[in-house]
Amino acid sequence: MAWFDIGVNLTSSRFSQDLSAVIERAESADVLFLLITGTNLDHSGEAALLAQQWKQYSTAGIHPHYASEATEDFAESLRSLAALPCVKAIGECGLDFNRNFSSKEDQVRVFEQQLELACELALPVFLHERDAFKEQIALLKRYRPGLVGGVAHCFTGDQAQMEAYLELDLHIGITGWLCDERRGQALRDAVVHLPLNRLLLETDAPYLAPRHVRPKIERNEPRYLPVIAEVLSALTNTPVATLEKQSLANSLSLFTIESQHHVPN
Repeated sequence: MAWFDIGVNLTSSRFSQDLSAVIERAESADVLFLLITGTNLDHSGEAALLAQQWKQYSTAGIHPHYASEATEDFAESLRSLAALPCVKAIGECGLDFNRNFSSKEDQVRVFEQQLELACELALPVFLHERDAFKEQIALLKRYRPGLVGGVAHCFTGDQAQMEAYLELDLHIGITGWLCDERRGQALRDAVVHLPLNRLLLETDAPYLAPRHVRPKIERNEPRYLPVIAEVLSALTNTPVATLEKQSLANSLSLFTIESQHHVPN
């Protein structure tokens, strides 16, 4: 068996000095599948190059933080990137009304264009949301009939919010947020009700390192994905092996990846 980390920010400068070692450590932990996150045009291009280099996979999209920087023809650039075989989803896209690095109007406009593109290209959406749940769900309901699927990346909400995504037949991405009982209790309560066929696992590395690991993790890496699964196992009384098998199958299916994939030595 193997693990699939569906959210890893390998374009981060925090990986620039030792990326090869990070990949090797992931392989040693049986994290053999990686979906490298694209957050703007530049990073989406870099993510695709890394995916090609490491025989992995990537997303292409505009994160809401960068919506105001999006050019008028950004969708054409994403369309070109999405033609690459390694690009398996449109995103990271969505709404973030927490810090509003981009105006709400720009966020909605850019998100809708990416939803339209995902429908056109029959690619799943890789979703981000913070403090904009009502607005995001409303847009997803509008576009869901044309979407092939998607994942609520780095889901940190409560059971009601989770159920809203599940009602749209979307997947839920679980990260190390689950390992933080101080701020993640709502999520810890919600995952008990998460159907296994909707579960995806991710580290969101280099962010959201599991806080209970000692010595303290200063930078999250894909190799810590099984650690997150261990916490999920304890909370849901589900064997780790079952979580590994089911989350892998869900990931391969959503992102239309052949199971024969292997990472060369």
